[in-house]
Amino acid sequence: MKNEAAINDISQRIEVLRETIQRLEKTDRRAAERLKKALQRELGAEHQPSKTNGRSNPDSAAMGTPIVRLHSKDLFSTAGTIVKQAVSHPTAGFKQLFEFGKDMSQVILGTSEFLPKRNDRRFSDPTWFENPIYRRYMQAYFAWHKHLNDWVDDAEFDNDDSRRAKFIISLFAEAVAPSNTLVNPAVIKRFFETGGMSLEKGLLHLLDDIRHNGGMPAQVDKSAFSVGKNIATSEGNVVFRCDILELIQYKPTTEKVFKIPLFIIPPQINKFYAFDLSPEKSFIRFCTSIGLQVFIVSWRNPTPEHRNWGLDQYILGLSEAVHVIHDIAEVDNINILGACSGGLTSVLLSSYLQSLDKPIINSITQLVSIIDTQVNSDIALFVTEKTLETAKQTSAAKGVLEGRDMARAFAWMRPTDLIWNYWVNNYLLGKEPPAFDILYWNNDTTRLPAKLHAEFIDIYKENSLMHPNTLKIAGQPVDAKALKQDVFAVAGLTDHITLWDACYRSTLLLGGQCEFILSNSGHIQSILNPPGNPKAHFFTNKAHVEDPSEWYQGATRNNGSWWEHWQKWIIAHSGEEKEAPVSLGNEQHPPLEPAPGLYVHD
Repeated sequence: MKNEAAINDISQRIEVLRETIQRLEKTDRRAAERLKKALQRELGAEHQPSKTNGRSNPDSAAMGTPIVRLHSKDLFSTAGTIVKQAVSHPTAGFKQLFEFGKDMSQVILGTSEFLPKRNDRRFSDPTWFENPIYRRYMQAYFAWHKHLNDWVDDAEFDNDDSRRAKFIISLFAEAVAPSNTLVNPAVIKRFFETGGMSLEKGLLHLLDDIRHNGGMPAQVDKSAFSVGKNIATSEGNVVFRCDILELIQYKPTTEKVFKIPLFIIPPQINKFYAFDLSPEKSFIRFCTSIGLQVFIVSWRNPTPEHRNWGLDQYILGLSEAVHVIHDIAEVDNINILGACSGGLTSVLLSSYLQSLDKPIINSITQLVSIIDTQVNSDIALFVTEKTLETAKQTSAAKGVLEGRDMARAFAWMRPTDLIWNYWVNNYLLGKEPPAFDILYWNNDTTRLPAKLHAEFIDIYKENSLMHPNTLKIAGQPVDAKALKQDVFAVAGLTDHITLWDACYRSTLLLGGQCEFILSNSGHIQSILNPPGNPKAHFFTNKAHVEDPSEWYQGATRNNGSWWEHWQKWIIAHSGEEKEAPVSLGNEQHPPLEPAPGLYVHD
């Protein structure tokens, strides 16, 4: 009896500590950390490694949200921490300075082995390797960068501060890369080839970007594209319109179609035609070519007057669209596909409909989508309670979150590819930005209404879908685990926005049978993955274990596009074939406007 009482006492103490930690993590992280150590002592595990069932350690992970951007003051704060560590740990600095000196002696003697990675396009000009001065310049840069990172490892930063410091160092190092300067051999060659006109054109591009692009280098020649003329040209009609969205139905391209239609929900922070770019990249054309009946949402681009549009309005609008599809296609259920934040929205919609005893969602396809928001990413390192509240206050004051602000935040997460690449091309080489349809779409930004932005932040902050029935849509509690539909999920191995392991963990929240696919691409390229690309491949693993790394270790590499793999899955979930409809819409919902509709032009 005494032992039982002691066990009960310890259990109660542990439970109290856990509850206290959960409350303190929202207000006082340091106090929470102290209590965690106390809890470890209670468990006799003070020296045991942290295990989180395949999740990132909650102490080092923050909200993996694409709707909070980096602020310069957060970066300066980290820079200040770096300076303090340099002052308080001079030994680490002297050590790396000595090692750097040794490496530089090898650089000068021509015996250094520092070289760029094979896919580093910054140093693709052969002059970097053939000219002894340029080779030494390049190698000195890589030696310097290496020892800055080595110093961080030696300077006794804690884990989060170490990652923040390396992120800041990386931003600085990429900015001052030799390739970004006027001594870049490609820049000098271009200068003589054009008789100096390259720098004159570069200056004009710079002035134009300062005036019209917020000082960021333009990524694309916008004059090369026109929505509805050479992109977003799949034949279809708007068959339903409300304040918040248009519903587009696409014309079948096969004699027979499958009975159960596909409903595509794009992210609210982008325009829908990422699914319908050039004909060879069009996911919509691929779907109609295999006999699917395709419907897609085109979101309205909100203005400050729509500041009070929130999840309730968006889900209710989608619910109306679902019933329109139900009526036009004459079906009892539909397949749903959501991408990025549209994937989160598709789960909320499915749960909302199920809470009304209307489980008319037959299957769910999730593309690069996170619903378990505990993510260990670079941008998450700078997300705090204060930054989240500041983000909400900023959009509340403006009425909207500007899409161009998000585009800049994403660009600074990959500055070499998305900023300095265009700095060199546009300003130093004096060339026009490329005419690339994906970049045109990426720069055709949309806004988020302030209320929806705040609600997204709260979902990511509280990780709401991890806690059934705590989030409500139009008064109905949301329980993702209660969804029993089959799920097909796709993530990108090199995705820097929605990290693949977070996408994987998100599938564990859903109750149905899941097939998870890991594409070899980044965020948007994982979606736009048409057949025919010889470099495309993806990983599969029938096991649905909890640990993403364990899943990856047991995965099989498959050459080709996941689209064709998904084709078999979606057809198996699309019912019997029937004759394709000869017209779009019906008497209750006649065609209103040819695709791509009106809202896409806002």
